Amino acid sequence: METTNYIINDIEPFDVSAKIKDVQSIFNQFTYSHIPVEKEGHFIGCVSENDAYCFDNKKLLSDFQYALEPFHVLEDTNWLDILEAFALNNSNLMPVLGEDNHYLGYYELGDIMSFFNNTPFLNETGGIIVVEKGIQEYSFSEVCQIVESNGTRIFGVFISKIENDMVQLTLKVGHTSLNSIVQTFRRYKYNVISQHEEDKFMDDLRERSEYLDRYLNI
Repeated sequence: METTNYIINDIEPFDVSAKIKDVQSIFNQFTYSHIPVEKEGHFIGCVSENDAYCFDNKKLLSDFQYALEPFHVLEDTNWLDILEAFALNNSNLMPVLGEDNHYLGYYELGDIMSFFNNTPFLNETGGIIVVEKGIQEYSFSEVCQIVESNGTRIFGVFISKIENDMVQLTLKVGHTSLNSIVQTFRRYKYNVISQHEEDKFMDDLRERSEYLDRYLNI
């Protein structure tokens, strides 16, 4: 699906000459974190809800032009880059621009999230594996090779955490050979963070074995 099908036009951008009290009134009506602002027909940024309520409502938006946030995406921006722009700017509304900074409308965060929800990473049945390794020691090609060498498809992998020179990777894989994949990661010196039924079974057997040893030594 094309992301441009999700462009919404039900909110007109404020002109920079608008009164602050009118801006505040719009935020009272909607749940958006930001509203686009134009000057002479060209997009110049967004005013945030938090800022709008802090401004003197007797003044004009132009008095606070320095506080406008210039984030936006273009008409042909990929959905994943759009999602990143939402995250980086802590916004639930994203202005969409065409040529010459012409405002086309905006995306809603929920609509763009639906693209992610429809990817195989989320909607295909499979298992989740979380592994960890040194930042200089792992490679995506090795991770994919480990999964595919066990005869299982990989639906996606992403870096879910970086801390103290360690990288945590989250994988979505097919259900088959899950235990073999986990054991192969361990052989390749990956620390498996996620819990798996096979591990719980082995832990249970180990605990019972230790209990039996203690009983026999009484």
